[in-house]
Amino acid sequence: MGFGKKRGGGCYLRVLAPLFAALAVCAAAGQDTEKAAPQVGKVVGTIQAIKGNSLTITSDSGSTVQVVIADSTRMVRTAPGAKDLKGAAAITLSDCQTGDRVLVRGTTAKDGQSLSALSVIVIKGADIAAKQQQEREDWQKRGVGGLVTAVDASLGTVTISTSALAGAKPTVIQVSKQTIVRRYSPDSVKFDDATLSALDQIRVGDQLRARGTKSADTGELAAEEIVFGTFRNIAGLVLSTDPSSHSISVQDLSSKKPVVLKIDTASELHSLPPMVAQRIAARLKGASGGASGAASPGQSTAPPAPPSVPASAANRGSGRPGGAADFQQMLNRMPAVTLADLQKGMAVMVVATEGSPEKPPTAVTLLTGVEPILTASPDASRAAMLLSPWNLGGAEAGEGNP
Repeated sequence: MGFGKKRGGGCYLRVLAPLFAALAVCAAAGQDTEKAAPQVGKVVGTIQAIKGNSLTITSDSGSTVQVVIADSTRMVRTAPGAKDLKGAAAITLSDCQTGDRVLVRGTTAKDGQSLSALSVIVIKGADIAAKQQQEREDWQKRGVGGLVTAVDASLGTVTISTSALAGAKPTVIQVSKQTIVRRYSPDSVKFDDATLSALDQIRVGDQLRARGTKSADTGELAAEEIVFGTFRNIAGLVLSTDPSSHSISVQDLSSKKPVVLKIDTASELHSLPPMVAQRIAARLKGASGGASGAASPGQSTAPPAPPSVPASAANRGSGRPGGAADFQQMLNRMPAVTLADLQKGMAVMVVATEGSPEKPPTAVTLLTGVEPILTASPDASRAAMLLSPWNLGGAEAGEGNP
C-alpha cells in the first residue's frame, strides 16, 4: 500500500485512504461536467517533475501520466488522513513539489497518456513523512506482535506468543467491532496491499501485529488495529540466483525441494556475524537438550514482535516494554548483503510471503551466516522460525509506502 517509503514497512500507513472518500465530493461537484465529458478520468500518484504548466505523475499502477494545469483547475492541499476537504487550502501550481502525492481528476487525452486537470488534491511529501514517523512511534509505543497460538471468535480474542531470546510470553488481543482488521496479500508485504478482513479469518500459526491499549502487565491489549498474514519459514542452501528476474532458488532442507523466491525492494537481506550465530546456536542446543517442558527452539529463540509496521506503520523497537532483547532489532544492525553476494551452497534462513500460483513467494527477511544455527538444530523448519515474527515491511522499503 503505497504513499511513502517503506514497509515498507514499507511499510506502509494509508494516509490517503480516508481522503479517497473525498473524491466523491469532487465527483459530485463535477457531475454536470462528467455528463458532457464521459471521458473524465482520475489518477493517483506521486509528482516526479514540474515543468511549465504541467506535472509528470508516476501513478500507483506504475504508468507515467502528464497532467496539464489550466487557470480553471481547482487545486487544494489537505493533510494526510483527512476524511473530507473541509480543511483543505487553495493552492497554485507553484506550491507543488516533486515527491508530493496527488489525486487528479481531468479530461483524458485521446492517447490516454495525459490529463487536462479539472481538480487536483495535493498532500505534501513532507507531511506524509511526518505522519509515517508518528505512526511508527505509536506502533512502537502501543504495539505488540507475535505468532497466533489461539483464536476465540465467540470471546473476540486472539492469543499470540511474543518471543525473544529470553523466552516466549503469551498476550491476549481483545478485538471489538471497532477494531480494524487487515490481512496481508499472499504475494506482498506492503501494508497498502493488505485487505480488510475479520477475526474469523485469523488462523493459528499466522503472524500478527496489533496496536491499542495495553494492560498494566502487558498480558492483554485492546486492539484498535490488527494486521496479520500467513508467511513461510525456510531454511536451506542457495542453488542459484537470477539477477535478471531478481530471484533466488533455495533447496529447502525440510521439504528437500527447491523453492524460487522473489527478491524485491521490500526484502531485507542481512549477514549474521559468526560470533552471533555461534551464541544463538549454543542457546538452541541448550533449549533442545534442557529439561522437559522447555520451549522448543522455534519458540525459545524467536525474535519479538515485528519491528516495523504498516506503512505499514510500524516500529523498529522491541514493541514490548522493559527493554527485553529484540532479535529483529539486532538483525537491523547486521551487515546488509545483496543478491550478488549470495553464492551457490550458501546456507540461508528466510521468512517469505505465502505466494500464489501466479507469483512466487517474496522474501521478507533473508539471513546468511546461519550454518552454526542449522547445525545446532535438528529441525531446519524450527531453526527458520528464528526470524518470526517477521518484519512487517522492513525498513519501510517499498512497503506500501503510503
